[in-house]
Amino acid sequence: MADKSIPADIKNKSFEEALAELESIVGNLEQGSNKLDDAIKGYERGTLLKQHCEAKLQEAKERIEKISVSSTGEVSTEPGDIK
Repeated sequence: MADKSIPADIKNKSFEEALAELESIVGNLEQGSNKLDDAIKGYERGTLLKQHCEAKLQEAKERIEKISVSSTGEVSTEPGDIK
């Protein structure tokens, strides 16, 4: 399933929307009241939502810049070192 592409309806979600849906799926799975097929479908969708959220976080990390001010007052930016 690692090679499965993320569907458009998930790709179009914001990080917050995807995370909220993922939390809902996890809550339903934790209750254990789903039929097996529904639980498997929920797990598969949850995996795709997780991948989407991770990609969104990586994009955000890459956009954050480290701002530096030299002793002469010159301001510069460089990619942030966020892990």
